[in-house]
Amino acid sequence: MTLQTKSHKTEAHLHQADTPANFLFWQRWLVVTSELLIIFGLVMAFLNRTIAFDLFNSQINPIFWGAADIPAGAWAFQGWIYGVAGAIVVGWGIFLFYLARYPFKQQEKWAWNCIFTGLLVWYVVDTLISVQFKVYFNAVSNTVIFIPMILPLIFTRKYFQ
Repeated sequence: MTLQTKSHKTEAHLHQADTPANFLFWQRWLVVTSELLIIFGLVMAFLNRTIAFDLFNSQINPIFWGAADIPAGAWAFQGWIYGVAGAIVVGWGIFLFYLARYPFKQQEKWAWNCIFTGLLVWYVVDTLISVQFKVYFNAVSNTVIFIPMILPLIFTRKYFQ
């Protein structure tokens, strides 16, 4: 181990010891939120044709097909697209987990900026498209996901100045 590496670890340890409990609470909140996002993505990817996803399907299917029962081709496409979207959500959750767990915890400004920008762009674009296609359930779901994820950023911003 080099002197520089030892010095960096010592600085990181001292920095963590000086970190207020409030910051650590919100940092852990962000880690847990990312873990929940990973779980949701896995459910979306692998259980989208089961009872676990019935609420979602019952809200979205009638918007596009006028009924809860959708054509076989659409059913197959929906299973595929939810699987792909679920994989994207899992990947997003993993990125968020590692950002929150390491550089965010060390109060590296770029990590806060990265999480904030990615979260904001996702929310605005996804929600606008959902509203455009009248998929209000998804717009509301986005908000339910967005609020617990933006709160840690709001309450920790001062630590990244």
